[in-house]
Amino acid sequence: MLFITTFACNADRQKAEEATKTSTLAKSTLTQHTILSDGHPMNVWEKRADNAKGAILFVHGRTWSSLPNFDLQVEGEDLSLMDAMVGHGYNAYAVDLRGYGATPRDSSEWLSPRKAAADILNVANWISSENDGVKVHLFGYSMGSTSCLLATQANATNIASLTVFGYWQDLDIAIPENPRDSLMKIVNTAEAAASDFITPGSISQKAIDAYVNTALTNDPVKVDWRYVHQFNNIDPSLITIPTLVLQGALDPIAPTAKQTKLFTRLKTANKSWVVIGGGDHAAFLEAPREHFIKAFTSFLDRFDE
Repeated sequence: MLFITTFACNADRQKAEEATKTSTLAKSTLTQHTILSDGHPMNVWEKRADNAKGAILFVHGRTWSSLPNFDLQVEGEDLSLMDAMVGHGYNAYAVDLRGYGATPRDSSEWLSPRKAAADILNVANWISSENDGVKVHLFGYSMGSTSCLLATQANATNIASLTVFGYWQDLDIAIPENPRDSLMKIVNTAEAAASDFITPGSISQKAIDAYVNTALTNDPVKVDWRYVHQFNNIDPSLITIPTLVLQGALDPIAPTAKQTKLFTRLKTANKSWVVIGGGDHAAFLEAPREHFIKAFTSFLDRFDE
């Protein structure tokens, strides 16, 4: 099955935004787990639904860990993607990759695409075992999208579907080899934490402030990546599971040309491409949030209901 859809923000956008702000969605209990991935302790956050119909693993991007992205708590606003998925009947998990959030760096102090992909698979396998063997829906955001693609093409045994959002790589341009041997440990800034909120008026200042505070608290120092050229090994022709490509129409990091190359080369025929009108690189936290969640859950529900 192949679907390409555009969700436009129209006159109903203000209604959807107000509904989000005034929602009485109950907040789920956040549980913290430590699991071992190839001997390294990985932090995994969990929120559970009653009588869950499935499980989702969220994978964050290059700079910020899971909590600011997937469980942002703002008084008077419902912005947690994990809470939204629990409300839709899914157990929601989010991993902090090595060096991010509550997961320490390993002894090398470096993260690489292959390490990230291996950790994602190990966490997905653990989630599957915790949910009676159910296959896990995988969601990769920004650099997490490419890490999830690598993981999925390596071994999709316990992966039910793949969703990528903010996909940034041009499959026809090779990332140069740059092994790097000096750790940078760059201090993160409030300006950097607010930089993904691109579209004026799409998110409240209170929510931006909460994001910045949560991001800097959890990720005060940037993680050092090397061997990023390993992303050149991504081969969409090896992806055989159902796949959803989500794109913010206003996202400069994920332009249509890059999404087109990925989407058309995916081997699976069960694929969808949804463009979120008015959305940018942080669409699931901004005004088009309801459209984003509807697109995501509609895709998942094809397999779990």
